Amino acid sequence: MSNTSRREFIKKSALAGASIIAAPSLLHASQAGKEAEILNEKANGGQLIVPKNNGLRITGTFLDEISHDIPHQNWGAKEWDKDFQYMRAIGIDTVIVIRSGYRKFITYPSPYLLKQGCYMPYVDLIELFLQLSDKYGMKFYFGLYDSGKYWDTGDMSYEVEANKYVIDEVWRMYGSKHKSFGGWYISGEISRATKGAIESFRTMGRQCKDVSGGLPTFISPWIDGKKAVDAASGNLTKEQAVSVEQHEKEWNEIFDGIHEYVDACAFQDGHIDYDELDAFFSVNKKLADKYGMQCWTNAESFDRDMPIHFLPIKFDKLRLKLEAAKRCGYDKAITFEFSHFMSPQSAYLQAGHLYDRYKEYFDIK
Repeated sequence: MSNTSRREFIKKSALAGASIIAAPSLLHASQAGKEAEILNEKANGGQLIVPKNNGLRITGTFLDEISHDIPHQNWGAKEWDKDFQYMRAIGIDTVIVIRSGYRKFITYPSPYLLKQGCYMPYVDLIELFLQLSDKYGMKFYFGLYDSGKYWDTGDMSYEVEANKYVIDEVWRMYGSKHKSFGGWYISGEISRATKGAIESFRTMGRQCKDVSGGLPTFISPWIDGKKAVDAASGNLTKEQAVSVEQHEKEWNEIFDGIHEYVDACAFQDGHIDYDELDAFFSVNKKLADKYGMQCWTNAESFDRDMPIHFLPIKFDKLRLKLEAAKRCGYDKAITFEFSHFMSPQSAYLQAGHLYDRYKEYFDIK
């Protein structure tokens, strides 16, 4: 056999051997692809192993553009418009600016706060959010200013003093111009019978109502449960947690003192364990009914159970919390917060997947 013939023989033999080896692999890959398609079709068909549409739907969200523990996404008008579309698509009808300012960073060109040394914002976010709320038929709640001094000193009088000016100027600048301006969020967060809290909530709530012709107000405190730890500590739980009985006793006193000027309370739901939800939720609903207040839940869409602060929550955890809120007869579910932790355009990839799982569970097309 010539060298040329030998080379041709070896080449053909090698190609034939490769095809024998490759053929089963290609066949296996094809079969695996078909099985994946079948599984995907079943999943897309919504064949969940838990009852669907069994929780309280989220119909409100905070808007957090003045934060200290989650990153800014640096969105402009285009991105915010798209996010409002995503919100509306799942039934969100209420947006709440969680705080109009925090320390020196503010959301709008406040004449008063700028004189106090706050920084001029690059855009008027309050005007932008109100325009988008008008456009998409949503109700807008204005969150009051947080000087940070309460967190430093435990004294809420600083917040009362600053917001005397903020409430008046905001109503003058925006309230009469936008049909979507629907209420106020008193942004001071407490968990227990904090010194001065009752009088502070009464004072700020009364002023909000007086200047706006009685528009509703609400608060969103936290339950001092086992997961109510300092985010900077690195701990996920603590040993000393409030009992259901003590929680009821303290909040009965607080509601008694504020119900004339605070219309709703949306307790944050992430500081207690999932098997404690019904016990605390039942107490919250009972107290709200007693004092003629709306009982909302702040269904946190970020995960407090992980050492990384803060990432979008596992869907089952959010589902358990919304199902408990429905069982206990809550009036409304809001979340902290859609844009970071549920939006398909969030900086977190997991947020868009949470959005999809939420839509599957509630049969939203």
